[in-house]
Amino acid sequence: MYYIILVNRTRMAIVMHDLHLIHTDLKPENILFVSPEYIRVSEYKDGSCSKRLPKSSAIKLIDFGSATYDRKDHTYIVSTRHYRAPEVILGLGWSYPCDIWSIGCILVELCSGEALFQTHENLEHMAMMERVLGPFPQHLLKRADRHAEKYIRKGRLNWPAGATSRESIKAVQKLLRLQNIVMQHVDHSAGDVIDLLQGLLRYEPSERLTAHEALRHPFFTKNQHRY
Repeated sequence: MYYIILVNRTRMAIVMHDLHLIHTDLKPENILFVSPEYIRVSEYKDGSCSKRLPKSSAIKLIDFGSATYDRKDHTYIVSTRHYRAPEVILGLGWSYPCDIWSIGCILVELCSGEALFQTHENLEHMAMMERVLGPFPQHLLKRADRHAEKYIRKGRLNWPAGATSRESIKAVQKLLRLQNIVMQHVDHSAGDVIDLLQGLLRYEPSERLTAHEALRHPFFTKNQHRY
C-alpha cells in the first residue's frame, strides 16, 4: 500500500511542477485518502488481531494555502519543520526541490512509522540531517544567509558546541544512518528504497531527483508489476 501511495504522491508532484507550482508544505496531514471505506484484515490465523486497510489507494493533495508559482520571490521560510529542506533553513532560496525533499522525508516516515527529523530547532535539525545523511557540503554552509550564520563555525555546523541542552545532543546521537533506518523496516527492495531516498534527500537542491526522475527510478519500475 505504501508503494502505491508514494507513486500517486510523486505523480501529483509531477502535475504541480509541470504547472510551475510549488506546494511548499507536503506532509502526511496534507495527503488524504479519497474514500473512507476500508476492509479488516486479520494479522493472525486465529483472528485475535486485525488491521484496517483502505479499499482504495486513491489519494488527494490538500492545503494549497502556501503554494506558489516558481516565478515569485522564494526567500521566506516555508514547509512544516519536520519536512523542511536544508536550503530553506540556510536561507539559500528554494524551488521545486524543496517539495522533493519533503517527499523523501515522508517516504522514510511511511517505512518507519515516525517522522525522520523530530525537532523544533534549526541547529538541532541540521545536526540530525548530518547524523542521518552525512556532513553538509561546505559550499552550502558558506552561502548561508545572515540568519543562519550563527549555526556555523569554521565552515562546519557549530555542533555539539551550540546545542541548547544535553537532551538535544542525545536526540541527535540516537538517530541511525539512512540505510540502517530503512533496513530495519523494509523486508524487500531495501537497496532500491535506499538509493531512491539518497536521490530525494541530497543536500544540493540542483542534484536532487526531480519528480519525473523519481518516478522512473528502479524502485518503481521494478515493482510496478507486483501491484
